[in-house]
Parts: sequence; structure tokens; C-alpha cells
Amino acid sequence: MVLLGIEVELRYFCRAPCFGRKGSTMFTARRKIQKEKGAEPDEVEENVAQALFDLESTNQELKSDLRDLFINAAREVDVANNRKAIVIHVPYRLRKAFQKIHVRLVRELEKKFSGKDVVIIATRRILKPPKKGTAVSRPRSRTLTSVHEAVLEDLVYPTEIVGKRIRYRLDGSRIMRVYLDPKERNTSEYKLETFGGVYKRLTGKEVTFEYPVQEAVAAA
Repeated sequence: MVLLGIEVELRYFCRAPCFGRKGSTMFTARRKIQKEKGAEPDEVEENVAQALFDLESTNQELKSDLRDLFINAAREVDVANNRKAIVIHVPYRLRKAFQKIHVRLVRELEKKFSGKDVVIIATRRILKPPKKGTAVSRPRSRTLTSVHEAVLEDLVYPTEIVGKRIRYRLDGSRIMRVYLDPKERNTSEYKLETFGGVYKRLTGKEVTFEYPVQEAVAAA
């Protein structure tokens, strides 16, 4: 009876949420990522969630803003010239809250993931066109074109897009040129190749990012 009592007590102790310092920290960091259908996060997602949790715990500048924020997914992608980028997907309803701290958050995350660019994209869904003859309508914001345009804006935020131009090649393919506000050149120029590489991975479309040429106005 005594041995049985000890066995029961040990089983209860092992089931209690006492995972040690490291395990407890990782368990708490899990609240910073909420994947669809309860899917388990992979290693990259766990690392991003842990980084967000660490910033919330230690960075006084970001602590209050990060408290209620979490991500949906994250992945590492290869971009030009052997560079890597971490693409973080956040819930659409939290998009504005993330944009509020975007510059500071990205700066801190790029410090933690040294050598990798960080971009933040809101999670959006593309709906298929309704069947002919049905009265169901599809919101314009859920069309392929609108979602891809929104992804483009998220990708370069807080830099504004000031122009677009589509060039058609002889083989029928096309490439889009996106012109960014030169006022943000100092903070966004180092990411131009990353923007192009990430956008192609997300949408399959080829885009180049540059700044409009400022032509000198001749004196009258």
C-alpha cells in the first residue's frame, strides 16, 4: 500500500506543469504563435515565437505593445545572393497593431536572427470565383489580384509604393517594376532583393523594386 501510494504521487508530480526553467519558458513562448487547426509549429516558428516572447519580457519599449500579439506562421526562404529571409505571417485583425511597432520590431528581430532579413505579412485568404448562375458574390478584397497587391504593400511597409510599371518580354512573360518612395531609401534599400525574392516565393510573380529617377529640372 505504501509503495502504491508513492507510485501514484510520483505520477501526479510528473503530470504537473513543472517542466524546469527551459521547458517552462518554451511552453510560455507557445502563446506567441497560434496555428490553424491546432497544428504544431516547426523549428523556425518556435524560434520566432521565442524571440517575440523574449522581447516582450525584456524590451521595455515593446513590452506593452507585444503583450496581446501573436503570429500565425513563419518560414525561412532563400533570396538572392545567398541571403535568407524570415517571413512572418500575422493575423489580419492584428495587422494594424503590428504596423504600429513595425520598425522597432523588425530591427530587434533582425538583431536576433543575425544575417537574415525579416518581413511581416498579414494572413489573407483568396476565395475562388463564384459559380456562374449563383447569387453569391465575392468580396473584392478576397480576389487573387487584390490579395497580391495587399501582400506587396505589407512586404515593403512602412515604405510607400509610388508607382508601378509592367514590362512584357518577347516570350510573352512579364515583369513588374515597383517604385518605392525615395524618402525611405536609407531604411529599405538593403532589402530590395529580399522583397523581390519573397514576393516571388509567395505569389509566383516576378517583381523588381527600385526608386524613381529624380530628373533635374532645368532652370527656366
